[in-house]
Amino acid sequence: MLLNYYCGTMLETLISSKTRIKLLMKFFLNAKSRAYLRNLEAEFGDSTNGIRVELNKFEQAGLLQAEIVGNKKYYKANQLHPLYSEIHSILLKHIGLDQVIDEIIVKMGDLQQVYIVGDFAKGIDSNIIDLLIVGENVNSTYLMKLIAKVEGMIKRKLSFLILNPLETITFLLNKKENEYLLLWEK
Repeated sequence: MLLNYYCGTMLETLISSKTRIKLLMKFFLNAKSRAYLRNLEAEFGDSTNGIRVELNKFEQAGLLQAEIVGNKKYYKANQLHPLYSEIHSILLKHIGLDQVIDEIIVKMGDLQQVYIVGDFAKGIDSNIIDLLIVGENVNSTYLMKLIAKVEGMIKRKLSFLILNPLETITFLLNKKENEYLLLWEK
């Protein structure tokens, strides 16, 4: 819990640009996220100039890759960059997901996978974290107690959906790749 606090305050201290933090969340929480400038402007509610400056810095540093499709320049995280996994890990600690997963895995029963879905999977910061928990005979009573505890630790609300593996396949087939993020797998 203390590590999560320090990572959370550390990120805002080290990175004073709110736009830069939003871009890191957008592209480095889920590597499948991709977006273009106008799309980011609408999503962030920031000026295109501020976003463009930050995108250019990330692209020049090799953290983002760009691809032109039609008349739009799409950006995505460069997963081959040496700092990609470190940035991803810091962001998970920043929002507290590392603690959620650790707590769930230890005591939940026959878990097979844990996904994040919803806004966070798309790289959009939110006060609600949506989890998809995949397994058989998942202890939902324990999960409810755990949710209350973890929400207090990470200062965010958690919602969850428990599905068996077959139901999960159907659920994920109806989602785009950037709408879910595998956090843990057995």
